Amino acid sequence: MGKYVIQRILQLIPVLIGITFLSFAMMRMAGSDAITEMYGNKGAVAQEVIDAKRAELGLDKPFLSQYLSWLGGMLVGDMGTSYVSGREVFPTFVSKLPATLLLTALSILATIVISIPLGVLAAVRHDRFTDYFLRFFSFIGNSMPNFFVALLLMELFAIKLRLLPVISNGTTLRSALMPMITLAIAMSSKYMRQVRATVLDELNKDYVTGAKARGVRSRVILWKSVIKSSMLTIITLLALSIGSLLGGTAIIESIFMWDGVGKLAVDAITMRDYPLIQAYVVWMAVIYVLVNLITDLLYHALDPRIRLGVNKE
Repeated sequence: MGKYVIQRILQLIPVLIGITFLSFAMMRMAGSDAITEMYGNKGAVAQEVIDAKRAELGLDKPFLSQYLSWLGGMLVGDMGTSYVSGREVFPTFVSKLPATLLLTALSILATIVISIPLGVLAAVRHDRFTDYFLRFFSFIGNSMPNFFVALLLMELFAIKLRLLPVISNGTTLRSALMPMITLAIAMSSKYMRQVRATVLDELNKDYVTGAKARGVRSRVILWKSVIKSSMLTIITLLALSIGSLLGGTAIIESIFMWDGVGKLAVDAITMRDYPLIQAYVVWMAVIYVLVNLITDLLYHALDPRIRLGVNKE
């Protein structure tokens, strides 16, 4: 197991370096930079002032020198200084993490509570009224864009019922409810259908038919065999959700003014604040790499066929 973990980590290092290089290159090819944004609306600014500011921020150096300088600093924990606020990037970024972590935890919890029981129920009640009813509403929930759901929730809970604040007034549970519900509706609708398909596939396998023929109760088969066999797929789905949520859902955070890393990234992109954008890209890359690594390790631990190198077919 230890050898497998080391091997997987070594394989992921070039991926991280490649992602940082490509993102760094694409930002420099964007056709604008922080200096343009900074002085663009201030009328005529002397070229000497612009050149001095570029030199101060290191933007006058060749691309490769800029990248290597940034990469070297990042490896020792220095992500640079924000071009806009003048504050260090790392503490600024870390200060936004609690809000994103809270929203992620609540959204994942709500998704698990909703999608797994309803997905299993839809599979067990296959082609009956309950199944059709759940599939109908999951289709609607999956079809509506997140921003549209957010606006509907604002209209209902904030404007008409006045139960929740329209926009966030801090990293509180009350402020997190509407963005959490918005994210959970879309994720639960999608994952309920996938859980249903996975469980239904397991229910149609020969071992289930054999267990029923031996007189084993359906409930025992479901919870002790079918759900256990379906866990690999369910874990994968949840892992992907955790990765995307930890990256910050920029649209939802911006709509509700939720002060997380997603909103921070949107603001940084608007201002061409390269150090903050790059910190966000690194965060996203690390999160997805770690989530994929953990998922691989769980697969390795839960499925003997993967550990033994046996073909699933």
